[in-house]
Amino acid sequence: MQSIPERVHIMGVGGAHMSAIAQILHTRGHAVSGCDLHLSPVTERLAGMGMDIYEGHSPEHLPSAQMLVTTVAVPDENAELRAAAEQKLSILIRAEMVARLMEDRTSVCVAGTHGKSTTTALIAFMLHKAGLDPTFLVGAEMNNLKTNAGVGNGEHIVVEADEYAGAFLHYRPNVAVVTNVEPDHLDYYDTFANVVDAFRRFMSQVTPDGVRIVGVDDPTAHSLASEDPSARVMRYALSADADTEWRAERIVFSGQSIQTFVSELRGEEYGSFQTLLPGRHNVSNCLAAIAVGHELGLSLEIMREAVAEYRGVGRRFQFIGDAAGVTVMDDYAHHPTEIKATIATARYQFAGRRLVCLFQPHTYSRSQYLLDEFRDCFAGVDVLLIAETYAAREGPASGIDGQGLVDALTHPSAKYAGGLDEAAKIVVDILEPGDVFFTIGAGDVDAVGPVVLEGLKGR
Repeated sequence: MQSIPERVHIMGVGGAHMSAIAQILHTRGHAVSGCDLHLSPVTERLAGMGMDIYEGHSPEHLPSAQMLVTTVAVPDENAELRAAAEQKLSILIRAEMVARLMEDRTSVCVAGTHGKSTTTALIAFMLHKAGLDPTFLVGAEMNNLKTNAGVGNGEHIVVEADEYAGAFLHYRPNVAVVTNVEPDHLDYYDTFANVVDAFRRFMSQVTPDGVRIVGVDDPTAHSLASEDPSARVMRYALSADADTEWRAERIVFSGQSIQTFVSELRGEEYGSFQTLLPGRHNVSNCLAAIAVGHELGLSLEIMREAVAEYRGVGRRFQFIGDAAGVTVMDDYAHHPTEIKATIATARYQFAGRRLVCLFQPHTYSRSQYLLDEFRDCFAGVDVLLIAETYAAREGPASGIDGQGLVDALTHPSAKYAGGLDEAAKIVVDILEPGDVFFTIGAGDVDAVGPVVLEGLKGR
């Protein structure tokens, strides 16, 4: 931390990773200020901790700063960023700052197209349960600890390693987890081959005495795990025919939101576990965390307790409420593979009930380059509504919008629901007693669930 000056200003401080950085620096004794385009409960919490938080961007935020932390989403012509350069402040992007926070720590970095937040948070929770006081940065709030960042005095730091814009290529982890590798962020990478190469480079940056823990149910991750025969690799899988060191067997869903499974290490039973997280994909996430815990020397009993108590992270198969005989849920899924997993889990957990979903596409480009996968990922939904696209960093010319996605879907057919206010009204009108309603997407579609609940109560 000596490489970080006393006074640090953070742009986009309301974001998951940036707010985590702010909390860590503040707790470590740095004078932290920050700004974001819009204030939010996250920025209010940071202000409540004693940080100076501003709405919008302005050079006036910089007079006392010695360092500026920004993101690749902030354009070079931004006035605040230009002013920082003119004042010759040290300027770091988010991943560069995270790399500095990892200095002199035993680092665990969790990468992958899906499952990063859930797996990262579980590893951090295991270390917390073991009394090892870890530092951690997660891209979502941990339901157990009610935070996305932990500032510990222990030797470990656990980081969700995002691949967007090559962020994870700034890290040199002691333990690297790769859950899976699928096409995503092609607005930055252009081709899937470039995505694969980025993961290859990430795995190559593990320290010489480190280990790569790879989910080999995914064929691309499996291939990457086998490329360097000199690297130490521990593979994990659910598949019975996968060549792997770690495996989960005898997976049983109790019907009461509890799954049990038995882990095996090199063909020998290692231990039995139960988890509150639904779906086979979450058994895989738990198995990855168990493999990491074993590498870090955690006891079986501590890991068993942590897995059993762990309640996941926000916006993953999250219960919002019940009203008028309708159950309202929310999920962060925005990639077709994630959507399939969410719907499959919903179909199992809410068997026999009509499933109504409102999906908010996340970026125009993702809807375009994953269009073929989107065509069938909603199979199993009884009523599908598509909201206006959450544009994030893009303009409409980058791909196809929500209406274009509706036009492309046939199984099931979908209806365009427009903006979120309009969509909430449509949903309330069509819901019937016995239905289960999901909001799905990585944007701000989660705001619809509470509105729908109120509408149902007012019938």
